[in-house]
Amino acid sequence: QVQLVESGGGLVHSGGSLTLSCAASDSIFSISSGAWSRQAPGKEREMVARIGSGGDTTYGDAVMGRFTLSRDHAKSTMYLQMNSLKPEDTAVYFCDVLGYDRRSVLVNLWGNGTLVTVSS
Repeated sequence: QVQLVESGGGLVHSGGSLTLSCAASDSIFSISSGAWSRQAPGKEREMVARIGSGGDTTYGDAVMGRFTLSRDHAKSTMYLQMNSLKPEDTAVYFCDVLGYDRRSVLVNLWGNGTLVTVSS
């Protein structure tokens, strides 16, 4: 069973940058579309960024102009480049993707989350 492995979270000072990765455990897996969301303590989960099958991207208002979502088909990986980080960006970040496994079956996968902490 293919899984998503998230990495890149950590502690960063306000104004700093981080890049999150979301990699399929099977290199054959083909990402069609995907998204990053986040959940801060005591708050509801919110959409951060989304990429469609055609490569079109949309961003939440809170991160517009600071975050960039991309994907690398060859590496079966989706990225979230986060710049100009603010303390309010502190949250657990989750990725989810829709893609095709090695049997060409369309599956929806979720990562387990990676913690991003931005200090002031």
